Amino acid sequence: MQKPKTDLSAYNNSWYSPGAGFLKRGLWYLVSSAFFMSRFPFNGIKVTWLRIFGAKIGKGLIVKPSVNIKYPWKLEIGNHVWIGENAWIDNLAKVSIGSNVCISQGALLLTGNHDYKKSTFDLEIKEIRLEEGVWIGAKALVCPGVTCASHAVLSASSVATADLEAYGIYQGNPAQKVRERTIA
Repeated sequence: MQKPKTDLSAYNNSWYSPGAGFLKRGLWYLVSSAFFMSRFPFNGIKVTWLRIFGAKIGKGLIVKPSVNIKYPWKLEIGNHVWIGENAWIDNLAKVSIGSNVCISQGALLLTGNHDYKKSTFDLEIKEIRLEEGVWIGAKALVCPGVTCASHAVLSASSVATADLEAYGIYQGNPAQKVRERTIA
């Protein structure tokens, strides 16, 4: 008996809506290429572009160079948030980032995945929520559907496949709680 195989020719994500038309997405691609994914250093201009394209942003946002944001209209950011160099917010679904959150360099927030159990490799999307005071370490990955509760820490190069508890410090792949966060 032959086992079923993946058939990417049958892939169909026509149900998915990016939340904006072709023109808006095309314009965002051009703006993103020029101001975000480049070494462009001026933060205020980047924040203005995000707002123009529909991101809900509080005050004090810092966006470092070479940041990739898929769809700003599916992004909510609180006050005094830092987004480090080469961070990638791949927000096919809504991403909510609370105040005083640090997303370190090279971190990836990934809202989409595929169902490897289906031959059609169906697209699956789930929202991500980073609550107040969360720190996502350098080159760490937050998977679809994960909530990082208040002041949780995801250590460098770790992978959050499940929710992180408030004030927990998580490490590894998959990330496991290693201790409590204490703030002086």
